[in-house]
Amino acid sequence: MTMDLGTPENGCLLLADISGYTEYMGGTELMHAQDVVADLLETIVGSIEPTFQLSKLEGDAAFAYAQVDSVNPSMMLDTVESAYFSFQQRLRDIVHSTSCPCDACILIPSLDLKFFVHDGEYVVRHIARSEELTGPDVILLHRLAKGTSGQLINKHAYAVYTKATLDAMAMDPAILGFVPHTEDLSGIGKVDVFVQDLDQRWAFEQERNRDYVTSAQAVFEVSFETGASPSVVWDHITDPTKRLLWQRSVTEVIAVTEGRRGIGTVNHCMHGPDATIEHVADWRPFSYITLRYDTAGLTNWAWTYQFDRLDEGTRLTMRVSDPGGDAWATVGPDFSAAVTDQAGQLEAVLAATVA
Repeated sequence: MTMDLGTPENGCLLLADISGYTEYMGGTELMHAQDVVADLLETIVGSIEPTFQLSKLEGDAAFAYAQVDSVNPSMMLDTVESAYFSFQQRLRDIVHSTSCPCDACILIPSLDLKFFVHDGEYVVRHIARSEELTGPDVILLHRLAKGTSGQLINKHAYAVYTKATLDAMAMDPAILGFVPHTEDLSGIGKVDVFVQDLDQRWAFEQERNRDYVTSAQAVFEVSFETGASPSVVWDHITDPTKRLLWQRSVTEVIAVTEGRRGIGTVNHCMHGPDATIEHVADWRPFSYITLRYDTAGLTNWAWTYQFDRLDEGTRLTMRVSDPGGDAWATVGPDFSAAVTDQAGQLEAVLAATVA
């Protein structure tokens, strides 16, 4: 047997665990139940990668990790929420597409999903052709899955973030609306955590209005395909530091609002001494983002960035809405050239991430 003991590393550990799995598997036709769970696990893994790297599947759960400094706070939260939304959408699609009367198919809606996230230390061991993460923090993460956080909010859909995670990423749980809790784990002791209600987030996602520039509404549109995943492209669009890599006219992006980036965030896009006011009007992680600008004498001007997942990569489409009146006749040539240049620069930057 070949074993690589590895060296300790720091990073963010994530466990996505299907709720109701034991009851579901024990009371249904095994063949159909296995197919359903395998389908859902594939959806979960596809949603958390490549922000997180899958370590292994654990029956009803996916265990993954991200190396230190490879994931920022906004991307971590966006990945968890996006994965939960994808899970719910897939669950709905399976229910709508099946007419099978077996218990495995009837009881599909009883399944749900919860997440556990912890920033800590781990060792990656390579045994034969498999990889395994070990260490006290790995044990702690898995023990949290047996804790009482779900009882605190009386929900099956939630995310648990340890205090160590929020501290490491300088995140304020009060601003995020997370509920404080303390788990008392045998052999480990008390662990301070914060709980996010994902069922509530899904309900909000279903109800809120969309702000989206369609092709029919766009006065200018440009798109390209890249081998980078939607989450990587999203990070380059939304991370202020990465925007400087492809927006050549922007010298700095200053966040005016505090807390997590999302709907309502206001930024000052600096062009030397001049500032363009940018409002985040809609924020659908890894799907699309709509920004509204006050610039060039125009107010509330909408731009949408749409992310379409391909078999191997992403198609990104940038759409600019008609600013109204005769404004486009005046500013159109300059803005069209600028957006085209940005698309070309971003395509090159993304190509380097998959080289």
